[in-house]
Amino acid sequence: MLQETSTVFVSQGVPLIGTFLRDVEAAGARQPALVIAGSWLNVKEQMAMLYARRLAAHGFTCFVFDFAGWGQSGGALRHAELPSSKAVDLASAARFVAAQSFVDAERVGFVGVCASAQYGLRALAEGARFHSYASIAGWFHDADSVAPFYGGSAGVARRLQRAAAALDHFVQRAELVTVPAYAPGDERAGMSFELDYYGNPARGAVSAWKNQMAELSWPHWLHYDGLSTAAAVSTPALLVHSDGCALPDNAKRVHSALRGPKHLAWLDGNQQDYYDQPAQVDQAVAQLRGWFEETLR
Repeated sequence: MLQETSTVFVSQGVPLIGTFLRDVEAAGARQPALVIAGSWLNVKEQMAMLYARRLAAHGFTCFVFDFAGWGQSGGALRHAELPSSKAVDLASAARFVAAQSFVDAERVGFVGVCASAQYGLRALAEGARFHSYASIAGWFHDADSVAPFYGGSAGVARRLQRAAAALDHFVQRAELVTVPAYAPGDERAGMSFELDYYGNPARGAVSAWKNQMAELSWPHWLHYDGLSTAAAVSTPALLVHSDGCALPDNAKRVHSALRGPKHLAWLDGNQQDYYDQPAQVDQAVAQLRGWFEETLR
């Protein structure tokens, strides 16, 4: 029977709330473990929890958590998308999970869905103790490749200007200016184009998700380099992607740059399909199960 146990650990001095998911008869049964994280502007109850429940049924101890400032976790910068900080939180999660007596410390893997895939790469490049890596519909960007999503250089400039004003407001008044994480047609929103996953309560618009983004997040997101770290990663890596997923050429670039054992599973479906649609999730879980059974023996 699947057991879900809430817990707390500390990263960068901030208490983070997570959940272990295990399908075991004996509480102390030792298993390989997977830390699973989802897209940007996300909480653990969205796609990360879905994959954790599926993979726990296949003999893995799975761990999901809220990054600093998100969901149930602490952190003064609420709803701020800080990629470098998230990479540090992932490394902290790896250490915490490996310290549990029911986890084989030498068999801890990582699964990143969407943007967490690039944060996981940075964590690995900076020494995180993951022994295998996998991305599902991984979002990998740099400044040039992300700009078209926001109207090119003019759209980027407007967002950076508003972020500078929001940062000044925070410095002067200790108050965060927030905008919607998702609002179709609202240029100030983190995601202003139609995305059913984030607008549908039966999919990603769950009660635990507050649909907010700190406006000072923009330079951290728009200037982030999620590509160059791949060349520093020799950990076994699986990338599950498709032509319909975000930035497919960047996924291929990342795969090419990785230095260790690697596999690129090119499937079908679009980006949001891999968040929760049965056909694509089934395909992704099958790939993950085979990969981790091979690399976390």
